[in-house]
Amino acid sequence: MPKMKTKSSAKKRFKLTGTGKIKRKHAFKNHILTKKSKKRKLKLTHSSLVDKSDMKNIEKQLRLK
Repeated sequence: MPKMKTKSSAKKRFKLTGTGKIKRKHAFKNHILTKKSKKRKLKLTHSSLVDKSDMKNIEKQLRLK
């Protein structure tokens, strides 16, 4: 059987933390930033963890389990 490949898109978007959680970046901080407030842009800068409801799908794409 051939090797199980990870999804390239998921590989680029998600990183694993030391404790096994999945880290992601926020969307909507790419362009058209003039109408967004400073506070909103600052919050979008920081990364966050993937929600529990999405973990199963992302783990499947990254071939973790």
